[in-house]
Amino acid sequence: MSTEEVTMPESAGDGEQRILAGRYAVGEFVGQGGMATVYRGTDTKLGRQVAIKIMKANLAGDDQFRERFRQEAQSAARMAHPTIVRVFDAGDDLIQTADGAQRLPFIVMEYIEGTNLRQLASEGKLSQTEACRIVDSVLTALEYSHRAGIVHRDIKPANIMITSSGQVKVMDFGIARAVSETSSTLQQTTAILGTAAYFSPEQAKGETVDARTDLYSTGVLLYELLTGDVPFRGDTAVAVAYQHVSERPQVPSEREPEVTAELDRVVLHSLAKDRARRFQSASEFREALRLAASGTMPKLATQAQQDTVLFSGGEEVSESDLALRQLAEGGGGPRTQSRPPVLWTWAAILTVGAVIVAVVFWLVTLAPQQFAPQNSRAVPDLVGTDGEAALTALRDLDLIALPVEQVDEQVPAGDVISTDPEAGTRVGVDETIRVYISTGPESAEVPDIDRMSLEEYTNAVEDLGLVVGLVEQQDDPVEVEGRVLAVSPEPGTRLESGESVSLTVASGKVLIPEVQTQSLDAAKSLLSGLGLDLKVTPRNTCPQEPNFPIIEQTLVGQQPQGSALEITYCSG
Repeated sequence: MSTEEVTMPESAGDGEQRILAGRYAVGEFVGQGGMATVYRGTDTKLGRQVAIKIMKANLAGDDQFRERFRQEAQSAARMAHPTIVRVFDAGDDLIQTADGAQRLPFIVMEYIEGTNLRQLASEGKLSQTEACRIVDSVLTALEYSHRAGIVHRDIKPANIMITSSGQVKVMDFGIARAVSETSSTLQQTTAILGTAAYFSPEQAKGETVDARTDLYSTGVLLYELLTGDVPFRGDTAVAVAYQHVSERPQVPSEREPEVTAELDRVVLHSLAKDRARRFQSASEFREALRLAASGTMPKLATQAQQDTVLFSGGEEVSESDLALRQLAEGGGGPRTQSRPPVLWTWAAILTVGAVIVAVVFWLVTLAPQQFAPQNSRAVPDLVGTDGEAALTALRDLDLIALPVEQVDEQVPAGDVISTDPEAGTRVGVDETIRVYISTGPESAEVPDIDRMSLEEYTNAVEDLGLVVGLVEQQDDPVEVEGRVLAVSPEPGTRLESGESVSLTVASGKVLIPEVQTQSLDAAKSLLSGLGLDLKVTPRNTCPQEPNFPIIEQTLVGQQPQGSALEITYCSG
């Protein structure tokens, strides 16, 4: 094992498992990647099986990385979707490595019974139908995460799990961002993120990334699943990154003849170098993929331009460029006469006159009005609105919405603080609009319960930038189902933005004890205060006994509040 790997020794001499954060028992080794080692574990508090991912020691050398890692993991923990591996917890702990004890970040995730897509693909080429199904599920996960404002940044087969039942789950949301923002060079970043084969051109050039970056990487993934190999390979990560920026990928059907023309078109469209020319959303990509998989050619408006210009090796020119070049070189064709005829001259004079009249008319009657081009849009006023609704409104106007999270003491978490450009500014179609969305204050006090329902209290907590974590149910004879009974930490405790609180809510049920053989008075005492509809029935067909012991009861165990319960005793 290298010095970067983690060793998990047993506790001193007693054979007990290593416990992280006083809660997670570390079990058997599962595997490792470029940035973490994975173990099967057990959540000792909830008794469930989990996967524990412990970051490599060479990545955790500074406090800034650990803090960014924690924040990104907490952001990922907010996502709950069937196609995404759930993140339960994150933190850091002193862990024994080959270089001694070090404080390493770890993340606790849902444990998936299955294999990752890299291992599955290595066993043999997938069918086109299966490849399209897997990528369809990946795009579903990305659509959900992008709406939540989270860009994955590292879509590749190793980060896609296939369960034993065939379900697709994407993992490691947020971790790529924490890692890449700590790395200063392409070499460092690719060493962490695994391979540059799935880099987008903007990642390779060190530019800012957005949701369309994930769509490019998904296009590379689809290419690999259909053909058995990635579109670009090289001796170094830099060489591969250069190809992503400057070279045209080989058409998938040229590598694998079974790939249909419809899938060729979808793949090449997703691999456009200019992000404005590729798919603009995961839903758009998914819809085109479903059409192609069914044998229908999707309508992609910019495809022709990409085929002729975007992937040009530098020698091709468009027809309009060729025509301009011919005109500039005097190649406009042979002339049939030395000067234009008289009719043309008068036509030109009349045309110029008409233009002058039109300009004068516009100056006199229409000049005070301002007109905007038909393809322009006015940025709507989104301040104070819900972040997801604001992003949807911009996309409906054919604008590119780029969410940016920002701490704000006044604006509730999830609401829009401002936009750039600001409201009322007119911009062109496909213009990028930055939407600053509040994460709430840097710290906030845990709010009072105040007889709130789970939904009401969750909204109050999230408006403060906090997160609802574990929710436990408790039987209560009075409080209605879903009402919050307790919160941990206690109300008034100040927490940092993004930290979680645990809740106890009423289950809407009561626990009815077993009262048979108890005396009538004892049974009534045990059942009083449970809010039950209690009926006491004497039975005269059996002999009376001292203290009237209960011989029969209709309900026992956990039951809905207000249930009708009948107990019977012998009256003789």
